[in-house]
Amino acid sequence: MDVTNTQKEPAERRYAEELARLKAEDRAPKPAGWQLSPRAVRRFILGDPALDVSRKFYGDDPLVDRCIVSLMGHQGLMLVGEPGTAKSLLSELLAAAISGNSLLVVQGSAGVIEDHLRYGWNYALLLAEGPSERALVPSPIMNAMQDGKIARIEELTRCAPEVQDAMISLLSEKTIAMPELGAERELRAARGFNVIATANLRDLGVNEMSSALKRRFNFETVSPIADAAFEKELIAKQLKERMEDYDIEAEMPEEVLDVVVSVFRDLRTGRAEDGAVVAQPKSVMSTAEAVNVAHAALLDAGYLSAESPTGAHVARQLGGVVFKDDAEDARKLRAYVDTIARARGRRSRAWASFHKAAKSDD
Repeated sequence: MDVTNTQKEPAERRYAEELARLKAEDRAPKPAGWQLSPRAVRRFILGDPALDVSRKFYGDDPLVDRCIVSLMGHQGLMLVGEPGTAKSLLSELLAAAISGNSLLVVQGSAGVIEDHLRYGWNYALLLAEGPSERALVPSPIMNAMQDGKIARIEELTRCAPEVQDAMISLLSEKTIAMPELGAERELRAARGFNVIATANLRDLGVNEMSSALKRRFNFETVSPIADAAFEKELIAKQLKERMEDYDIEAEMPEEVLDVVVSVFRDLRTGRAEDGAVVAQPKSVMSTAEAVNVAHAALLDAGYLSAESPTGAHVARQLGGVVFKDDAEDARKLRAYVDTIARARGRRSRAWASFHKAAKSDD
């Protein structure tokens, strides 16, 4: 596959130069099987200006430290949080820095079976030759165990309970038995193997994890970004990266970016900057959704309007976020536009255009 024409490369390719610089300068002790030391992993994720290494995760820096420490131990790491809080991103960055490979992934869903966690078979070879190593199809987790790398399981609680239970022995014994190849055939994990799983807090009731499985993980909650300046910096950075794939000169004016950040923070927290109470929609008002809205506004302005983005472009794209889950959210957005946006529009052109466009969509 031509990786130069992919929409999104894995972190180890996207940041290959940064990883190489960190590895060349890395003199700190490394756990067995790790490509970088824990200190270098932290610098990769949180940034190091001295080595021109960018910050990639914005939010709770001590959380990153706790995740790194967890992965040095025998417990797996479970990242839980609301949708759009960068759980998958953090999982990918940790795997890329520790193992040099973030692609050993199982995507949790109702269709996942135990074979996806252990191994399956090439049935043509199985019928022709019987059980053999050549016919065996290893799972991403089995490959991670064999090579001493980090395996990732996205949305673990979307897997059926009997599938989740297969993880108990994998995490406690670090062993996969293969009785079809002989009574004593088994794979024991190489040093460096561990598992990072993620779970959406809104999905925890879908297939609740057993207490036995929970004991095999250290749980860390990934919360929304608390600092508005951090959130604004992250959105601006991700917009810049996304727009590199397009053939137009488009940049989000700072006052329009402020509108995006404020709208999402106000609706997410239920409180405006001046303390006014705001009705919270049931829809997810995450940083990831804010990036999507800002990106769509840039494309709207650049390709359809051929003008600099305004608050109106943001307002036109916002409906696709807040109307997803509940029709009552439309009323809540209208109330926000009629009160908070209207008042801010008296002193800001960006807010005035946002208010006008949002009202016209009623």
